[in-house]
Amino acid sequence: MGSADRNPRRWLAAGAVYGALVVLGAVEGLIGSFQYSHVAGPVPLGAIVACVVILATCLLASWALRSVTGALMPAFGWILASFVMSLPASNGSVIITNTAAGKWFLYGGALSTVVGVALSFAGLARARPR
Repeated sequence: MGSADRNPRRWLAAGAVYGALVVLGAVEGLIGSFQYSHVAGPVPLGAIVACVVILATCLLASWALRSVTGALMPAFGWILASFVMSLPASNGSVIITNTAAGKWFLYGGALSTVVGVALSFAGLARARPR
């Protein structure tokens, strides 16, 4: 255990970075919850774009931090925000509707976060020397 491991500034900086990634994922989920159906047409393009964005965020965060936890943090924030937004309010209104675009956004986004974490894990495991 080196002196860098006991440095409280390092722990504080790491906590701030991981907290910012959770907030970034939550903001992406919140924005996506309102924008997933804006692109009209037979293909829910808005929902697909939201899925690609959270996938890229997970992969880039993992790459930048060289840690699977970097991918987990935005995934956690996105899932928390998106699934909370999918719950009906007490007056019966919903944000994410039970439409094709809503399903693509919610389930596709959840799958994108899982794929992002799995790919970052596989990439980091392969990149490390044995």
